[in-house]
Amino acid sequence: MVPPSYYVALSAVLFAIGVLGVLIRRDPLIIFMSIELMLNAANLALVAFGRAHGGAAGQALALFVMAVAAAEVAVGLAIIVSIFQLRRRLSVDELSVMRG
Repeated sequence: MVPPSYYVALSAVLFAIGVLGVLIRRDPLIIFMSIELMLNAANLALVAFGRAHGGAAGQALALFVMAVAAAEVAVGLAIIVSIFQLRRRLSVDELSVMRG
């Protein structure tokens, strides 16, 4: 049996990779993928803690996080596609200039 600390360590590494992806990259699709990686790292930690404490609360919370992530992807990708149709280029730096 694998100890929960291994899962938490893997979750921390995945979360750190996601944070680096958000901070370093300027492509909105890569940023969304990094956010999804961070959400999946949180899911892994929730499930690991839930299993360590013998309850199903971690799995239930992970399902809620997945539902929020799916809604975030649907809305975010719709925004990205509409901006790409208008501008033909995607850059987070240029999108911040569009604020009025």
